[in-house]
Amino acid sequence: MTPLVRLDDASIGHGGRALLQGVSVVVEPEEFLAVVGPNGGGKTTLLRTLLGVLPPLGGRRTAESRLRIGYVPQRDHVDALWPLDCGDVVVMGRVPGVGPGRRIGAADVEAARGALRRVGLGDLWGRPFGTLSGGQRQRTLIARALAAEPRLLALDEPTNGMDPSAELSAMDLLRQLHGAGGIAVVMISHRLEAVANYARRLAFVDKDQGLWKIGPLDEMLRPEALSHLYGREVIVREEDGRRFVYPVAGGERP
Repeated sequence: MTPLVRLDDASIGHGGRALLQGVSVVVEPEEFLAVVGPNGGGKTTLLRTLLGVLPPLGGRRTAESRLRIGYVPQRDHVDALWPLDCGDVVVMGRVPGVGPGRRIGAADVEAARGALRRVGLGDLWGRPFGTLSGGQRQRTLIARALAAEPRLLALDEPTNGMDPSAELSAMDLLRQLHGAGGIAVVMISHRLEAVANYARRLAFVDKDQGLWKIGPLDEMLRPEALSHLYGREVIVREEDGRRFVYPVAGGERP
């Protein structure tokens, strides 16, 4: 398959200063990639470089011609006091595809309604955005991204600040959207357990360690691989069909 986007031996950073070097990653059409690392470790910079918002400082980025991307920002970066209804927010996802001199039309509204139904909020079309719960606002932002009919859905910390139940619900939704086909998912998170049972591939990023490592899920969940990310001994257990990761107390590497 032809990749949607790729970085080859890229240096990523901003302001002319590289945070990480030697970054290579290929996003295929059926990808579900989770990028994990500490806060401030370079995850968002990597995502922005992958999406073409930031140019690589070295190496190369290539992407499918006219690649349609749906982007979901961190929920706490979106003003919950927007004086907009839920449906208005989702319709915003259609704006990039509207040509010059053209206005949002009935087909755009119907596509937005369909996107809201896909995330299970079809009955909240006219509800003020600010009255939604945190989980509902996140689903609305995902619907806004889906309204663009993307080939690549990119999410920045989509479960940040959620309680465990809402986190599981959000990740189940992403698995459902990915499983329906036709869309690749790339998300970043500082919580490995939020993605360990969902992604197909994992990437570890930490600029302070100069760490960039990517591989299949099973390979990346081995204790020896995880120890590089956490800087200490790690135990991986499976309970009721789910994987859990436990950094060992007092297990700092010398």
